[in-house]
Amino acid sequence: MTSETHAGVGDYVESYLPDDDALLSARVRAEELGCAPLGGAAGAALCFLATSLRARAVVEIGTGTGVSGLYLLRGMTPEGVLTSIDLEPEYHRTARRTFAEAGFPPGRTRLIMGRALDVLPRLTSGGYDLVFIDAARAEYPSYYEQGVHLLRPGGVIAFHGVLAPRSDPARRDPGALAARELARALRDDERLVPSLLPVGGGLLVAALRS
Repeated sequence: MTSETHAGVGDYVESYLPDDDALLSARVRAEELGCAPLGGAAGAALCFLATSLRARAVVEIGTGTGVSGLYLLRGMTPEGVLTSIDLEPEYHRTARRTFAEAGFPPGRTRLIMGRALDVLPRLTSGGYDLVFIDAARAEYPSYYEQGVHLLRPGGVIAFHGVLAPRSDPARRDPGALAARELARALRDDERLVPSLLPVGGGLLVAALRS
């Protein structure tokens, strides 16, 4: 398969489910604030996972302007609550606007401002269906242990952006090294059933065995 064919397939996958007005607006706000929103293919995968899990409780690390949160909320059950953690108050303000414009009442989200490594230990162990991480890659190995601890049996942990750093083995920056360490750890963890999905920046997912 030629590189042109690969690019064509990637473009088709990315645009398979077009953005609606709420997602388009959230992406515009992300560009204005200088943060990179989740792409359509990775978002669709998250929505699919949340729907398949009949997720009622989800943790998200990295709120951004609410793009990934919209995908998660749309896959969750009607009474489900999304807990989203971010350091930036402006992101939380913008995400609240995004969720409200998409028709989600305030009770469907719990936005926590703070460092995720400090917040995660305060959450309920075994109480979540899905944990999604899209944040500083250098901290991914630490999020891995804490995130798995939050999952109920059969729950899923998902890390975004792990494929691109692995594409160049010579890269030695902290984010690339952490992504490779994370991939090895999930592959070797007998508690988990992992898979690496080539969507967006690479979505590394793993289900906790029952």
